[in-house]
Amino acid sequence: MLAAHPDDVRVSSSTRITDFVNRGPDFDELYIYKPLLAACCQIIARPFKLSTMHARTLEPGTPVESLHVDFEREDDDWPMVGFIIMVDEFRSDNGATRFVPGAHMKNPTADDGEVMACGPAGSIIIYHGSLWHGWTANRSAKPRRSIQGWRECESGVDLKARMLPETLARIGGLARYLLDV
Repeated sequence: MLAAHPDDVRVSSSTRITDFVNRGPDFDELYIYKPLLAACCQIIARPFKLSTMHARTLEPGTPVESLHVDFEREDDDWPMVGFIIMVDEFRSDNGATRFVPGAHMKNPTADDGEVMACGPAGSIIIYHGSLWHGWTANRSAKPRRSIQGWRECESGVDLKARMLPETLARIGGLARYLLDV
């Protein structure tokens, strides 16, 4: 993340670094992870591409994020699958993501409750893009980091325009298909 070009860094309520497809071979296996692809096949149920893959850091003191969806059920880009890879442990005190169960199939109410996705570093959350979710406040003394991405029918980012020759040289056919290169 320290080597990211300033154009790839966005700081708002969290710090987001884009273009993790080109960050090195350590990240190549993340977007072709078989359980993630299986979930995409089941939820999207038609050909799909990787839309984006970025890193996100919640610094200490980051406030709670409002619940939101990535895509409304009625949106033309629906369905979409999101994934969050826990670089650090997700805990109730460091900004773990919370979800409203079943909210991708109906409009949620306050009675639906929330479930926090806590887990050790290296865990992955795979979720329906129409599921209400948002991070909790980071009340800890350390940043909470993750790598996140989305899959849908069409790539939301022009990955081809950003593709580095060294990335193209090292990735296989499945990765090329998912990146649309």
